Amino acid sequence: MKFKQSDGQNQRIERITTSHLVVGIDMAKETQVAQATNFRGIVLTNQHLSFKNTLLGFEKLLRWMEGLQQKHRLKSIIIGMEPTGHYWYSLANWLVEKGLNVVLVNPAMTKRNKENRDNCPSKSDPKDALVIADVVSRGYYYEYIRQATHFQRLRTLMNDREFWVTNSVRMQNRIVRWLDIRFPEYTSVFKDWTCPRSLATLKEFPSPLDLKGQSTSEVITGWRKYMKRAGGSTGIQKAAELLSKAVQSVGETVALNEAKQDLHRLLEEYERIESILNQIEQEIAALLGEIPISKQFRSVKGLGTIYIAAILAGAGDLKQYAHGRQLLRKAGLNLAESMSGKHKGQIVLSKRGDSTLRKYLYLATLTLVGTNPVFKQLHENNVQVKHISKQKSIFKLLGKLARILVGMVHSEESFTPEKTVVQYTQAA
Repeated sequence: MKFKQSDGQNQRIERITTSHLVVGIDMAKETQVAQATNFRGIVLTNQHLSFKNTLLGFEKLLRWMEGLQQKHRLKSIIIGMEPTGHYWYSLANWLVEKGLNVVLVNPAMTKRNKENRDNCPSKSDPKDALVIADVVSRGYYYEYIRQATHFQRLRTLMNDREFWVTNSVRMQNRIVRWLDIRFPEYTSVFKDWTCPRSLATLKEFPSPLDLKGQSTSEVITGWRKYMKRAGGSTGIQKAAELLSKAVQSVGETVALNEAKQDLHRLLEEYERIESILNQIEQEIAALLGEIPISKQFRSVKGLGTIYIAAILAGAGDLKQYAHGRQLLRKAGLNLAESMSGKHKGQIVLSKRGDSTLRKYLYLATLTLVGTNPVFKQLHENNVQVKHISKQKSIFKLLGKLARILVGMVHSEESFTPEKTVVQYTQAA
């Protein structure tokens, strides 16, 4: 399963033949602009085409391309566009359904090539469309592959989950801020303020003044409104600690009623968001049960439901990748270096890829190092024997994880420690 980026680049260039019409489209919310060239980059039109992001506009584009094909006797079409936000999605899918070849161009590539023709930094929609066509004709593009329905559904669910996770973090930060101002000693009693007993406290006794004059039994009785097992030795201990901290609290007491109303609304919103997240995660787990690849991935100890879902949502069907390095490049985890003469710059991550996929691959690797015996052994060997820094070892193992996942899919096998580490020794 060998893979070289240069081989893929050569293959993309060879695909553009003398019979190709190369179309570049600059995407926008309402009006798109298209330019057309031949395989050598010679412009085939006197004026660019502007069309609306509607069915009539799409049909106008199709007639324009077919007219150019007939006029210049070209048999094939390759259409390039930037994946700008979500504006490109409808047009790309409509063209694919028509049986046309659609490819995507990284916006960074367009930006760096816009001065090739006129040596001028000016920017306009027609110029960008022409630059995209030029970039495609030189093979600097990647295929747009519409994923199977399962993967599209999974991507939609994971995007939805990311949105609500962001909102949940925002609510949590607001609540922590409230506590820092009104009850700064609170976190010394409850290390995790999201636990059931803490939430019951914030609902019933949100401020130190609400706790003053209360007894341990009265606090526990207040908790019982929101939780079943409020008492016991743990409940008595926590209630005593809470009352002790409330007496010594230096929290702000001005505008306390308004502040308590604010906390009440924040807690309601936080619990609503958590309920939404639980529902989404149940749907994700059910959907993963319909995807055979996920069953293979579950054989990797430590690779949980959300990690598997995030990887498949970001990367799609891993059967389309010939090597793990392609998965790393998809996530922007391939290495980039700067060298010139005697100067040797620092090697860094390119970060030209799916940032969400990159994040979850990194988090999954951290989890595997902590919970999976194989990855733990590899990490210890990197750090203690090879004297690699811990962070470099994590990224080294991230590449290992990418190769393992792609290899498992192609071989249709579950995770086997003996194949991963030649001298693997199972922990006693």
